Amino acid sequence: QVQLVESGGGLVQAGGSLRLSCATSERTFSSYIMGWFRQAPGKEREFVAAIIRSGDSTYYADSVKGRFTISRDNANNTVFLQIRNLKPEDTAVYYCAAETGRLLSRNPRSYDYWGQGTQVTVSS
Repeated sequence: QVQLVESGGGLVQAGGSLRLSCATSERTFSSYIMGWFRQAPGKEREFVAAIIRSGDSTYYADSVKGRFTISRDNANNTVFLQIRNLKPEDTAVYYCAAETGRLLSRNPRSYDYWGQGTQVTVSS
């Protein structure tokens, strides 16, 4: 079982920035496609961003393009989500996930392992 641990969430004002991290001790981290999802109260979990194994290619939801940046550090088994110009509608629990397949996917069912999530709250 792959354990993923998110950190970096918090309460920020609109327009602010956060950097979320997701770390694992799993030595095969570089073999996973990694994704970030979020879930707001009363809503379904939605795709945010994904990154291939090498980090050379990324994929974003239209709603976050230009404000969110996903990256990874395979040497330290960590994936990041840089969030800029936060908006109240970004308020959600943010989850990282690992996929053992070969294609970048926005479907949560494609991902095999999940973290516990980190809360991001944006005040207006």
